[in-house]
Amino acid sequence: MTRAKTVLYKIVFHNHGKVYELYARRVAASDIWGFTQIGELVFDVHEGVVVDPTEERLREEFGHTRVLHVPMHSIVRIEEVEKKGQSAIRDPESGEKVVTPFLPKQGPLPAKPR
Repeated sequence: MTRAKTVLYKIVFHNHGKVYELYARRVAASDIWGFTQIGELVFDVHEGVVVDPTEERLREEFGHTRVLHVPMHSIVRIEEVEKKGQSAIRDPESGEKVVTPFLPKQGPLPAKPR
């Protein structure tokens, strides 16, 4: 008996002036016109030390989300991938990871001026 391959998607989309990269098991057209439905978000689970603060921030923001409805015009691309990489928040111009300190009870801290 063969096991069905578990599908995994990498979704890249614009959100609040940044580029978000998330992984999910389900992607479909939403019942809300003009939106794409993203469900069963996948996050790395680490015990103890936080390896990637960006992953932790995304888990804090979306960890309890059952279904995420993203406007179609915000989506950059959706890829079916073999394995999960690092979820990320990137600067749209440089492509570099953006690390925003995030306190669970207070939310993101304001960015430092350049």
